[in-house]
Amino acid sequence: MKILIATDAWEPQVNGVVTTLLKIKELSDNVCFITPDNFKTYNNPFYPEIRIALPSVKNVEKVIQQYNPDFIHIATEGPIGWAVRRWCIQNKIKFTTSYHTKFPEFIQSFFHVPTWMTYWLFRDFHNAGNGTFVATPSLAKELGDRGFKNLIPWTRGVDTKQFHPNKTITEPYILYVGRVSVEKNIRAFLDIETEFRKVVVGDGPELKTLMKEYPEVKFVGKQKGTMLAYWYQNAEVFVFPSKKDTFGLVMLEALACGTPVAAYPVTGPIDIIHPGVGDLNEDLSIACRMARFANRDVCRSYAERFDWLHVVKLFEQNIINKNAES
Repeated sequence: MKILIATDAWEPQVNGVVTTLLKIKELSDNVCFITPDNFKTYNNPFYPEIRIALPSVKNVEKVIQQYNPDFIHIATEGPIGWAVRRWCIQNKIKFTTSYHTKFPEFIQSFFHVPTWMTYWLFRDFHNAGNGTFVATPSLAKELGDRGFKNLIPWTRGVDTKQFHPNKTITEPYILYVGRVSVEKNIRAFLDIETEFRKVVVGDGPELKTLMKEYPEVKFVGKQKGTMLAYWYQNAEVFVFPSKKDTFGLVMLEALACGTPVAAYPVTGPIDIIHPGVGDLNEDLSIACRMARFANRDVCRSYAERFDWLHVVKLFEQNIINKNAES
């Protein structure tokens, strides 16, 4: 069995989509990828650090024929995803998709375009396939209410070897990890009323602006490996301010380090965070205060349930099941 995964999101990007796909690559012998590495790339005008590919259907056809896969899965709705989708439809080939990112909400954040003007496009993209993988029940309900069909439960995992408890410093701080950009609602974290210092881990287009506006906040830039784990491990609370993510892998990384999570009661957090490991509240300041009462050992034990090998096996089984349907 060979599964071809088409994705516009790939290394050196650092986000939940890339992390998930790299874990599939690491733990499965049955996958191959069509990524921006297969084509000439250009600077993304909104994120210069990210390169994008603009392949034609003929371009992707060459790669698909080279791999000769049994199944095709489209992970992103970017230029590669659209080109592979067109090729599949033209050749009457079944395919499945994943809904990783709330692009209509992101477009609204950047261009102030109402989501009702863009959701039809993404609904059409996914409904043309044989099924769409979604990471949480709340996302499935949200998309189902918007007319998305054939939604397939999936989930996410966390590397509990890389992310583990090891609290070594006592200077208290609350933490944000992620892209420093408007769609992540990071200002909600920066404006929290707290006696603790705030630390931001990550890079993005808003970084320089926010560093000037919030000089009291410690911005440490993009971190990887043991240094990323270090910031999780020593935080009093991890704050997830986004209202537009579909899951939020960073929450699992924090919990695996024993750090409780504060977030809004929205898609993603409402499926992951319960009172034993954090707090959800429309007021992030309150959520942050309440989350500190969570037991760090309980946080770690809870994160251990999210096993990447299970995630990959479920992915493969979903592919087989959906393609076996007439």
